[in-house]
Amino acid sequence: MKSVEPRKYSSPLRESQAKETRERILAAVDSWMRDDAHAEFTYDDIAREAGVERRTVFRHFETKEVLLEAFWGWINQRILPNTLPRSVDELVEGPRTVFPKFDESDGLIRASLHSRTGRAMRLGTVAARREAFRDALLQATSGASAADFRRLEAVAHALYSAAAWEAMRDYAGVSGAEAGDAAAWALSILIDSVRQAPSGASADDSPNTTD
Repeated sequence: MKSVEPRKYSSPLRESQAKETRERILAAVDSWMRDDAHAEFTYDDIAREAGVERRTVFRHFETKEVLLEAFWGWINQRILPNTLPRSVDELVEGPRTVFPKFDESDGLIRASLHSRTGRAMRLGTVAARREAFRDALLQATSGASAADFRRLEAVAHALYSAAAWEAMRDYAGVSGAEAGDAAAWALSILIDSVRQAPSGASADDSPNTTD
C-alpha cells in the first residue's frame, strides 16, 4: 500500500499577512536608521517600532545579519529603483535626478556606504552597473581609444555614485541638487572630450574590438 504524502496547505491570506508583517519589520528598521543610521538596535527595538512580538521578528529574520541584508535590498529598490542608465544622456543626467533624493535619505545613504551589509548590497549590483555604464558610454564614444574609454569609464563610475554625493556634500558644502549638477557637468565635458578618436588611433585601440 502506497503511503499518501500530506498535502501542503497554502493560504493566500496567510501569505499576504506574512508579507505585510515582513514589510512592517523592514519599515521599522528604516525608521530607526533614518533617526541615526549608526545607532545599534535590538530585536526588541524593531519589534516595538513595528508593533509586533519579538519572536515574530525572529521568525522572519533569524539573525540581525539576515535582517540587515534584507533591509538593504528592500531600501535599494525603494530609493533607487531605476538608476542604471540606458543611454549616454541618462548617464549624464542621472546625478541631477538621483543626488537630490540622496539628501532625503541622508543617513541611510551614508550607512550604505560605510556599513558592511550596505557595502555588500552595493557590490551585489556591480555587474549590472558596469554593463549599463559601458553600454551607455559606447553609444557616444565608440571611436575613442581603449585607454581613453577605460579612463572615462572609471571616472564616470566615480562621479555618478553615492560616494561622490557624500564627498561634495561634506567637503564642498553643497546640496544634493548642486552636487548632481556638478557631476552631470563634469560627465558631459569628459564624454565630449573623448567622443572622437584621437588622430592616429588605430582600430585595435577601440574598446569595441573583440579578442
